[in-house]
Amino acid sequence: MSSADGTAGSSLGRVSGESVPYPLHGSVGDFGTDTGADAAIGYRGPTACAAAGITYRQLDYWARTGLVEPSVRPAYGSGTQRLYSFRDVVVLKIVKRFLDTGVALQNIRAAVQHLRARGFRDLERMTLMSDGATVYECSSPDEVVDLLQGGQGVFGIAVGVVWRDVEAALSQLHGERVDTGETLIGHNPGDELARRRRDKAV
Repeated sequence: MSSADGTAGSSLGRVSGESVPYPLHGSVGDFGTDTGADAAIGYRGPTACAAAGITYRQLDYWARTGLVEPSVRPAYGSGTQRLYSFRDVVVLKIVKRFLDTGVALQNIRAAVQHLRARGFRDLERMTLMSDGATVYECSSPDEVVDLLQGGQGVFGIAVGVVWRDVEAALSQLHGERVDTGETLIGHNPGDELARRRRDKAV
């Protein structure tokens, strides 16, 4: 895949913070929509913060500015608890990693907007590269090598690694069933899916 200027990789955001329009590939869907058992589980703000390694202040600011909003249940005023999906938490951790490496928030915002537009199903197989000014999407090792050889990629985030880190963190924390409000202690989305399948088989 090539960016608009002919370099390898797909550019997700320029210095201006504007998205670069690329053809969507893979599945097209709502960025924050989960399916299966994952759709039935939400994580409250403090849990999302713990798993993503961010502060509640960051979480609140990113939600209010539309960077990463809770897709399971938004806040509807005082007293309402936001609920984040597993994939929301993955994106929170990706944003944190980019901030830690010095990428400007406006460029991260452009990257997140692009990811939202292109769908989310194959995100865990993606590597996000950045030279500090531009974020590139790489879906194969060859694209990563091309970027590095071209001088564009200074650092990269293997989204699959972030995915597994979040999965491990959330398995030790509390989740909440969306339909009943039941608290799930040390919940793992895979365990919930297995349980629901067992229930159906009975």
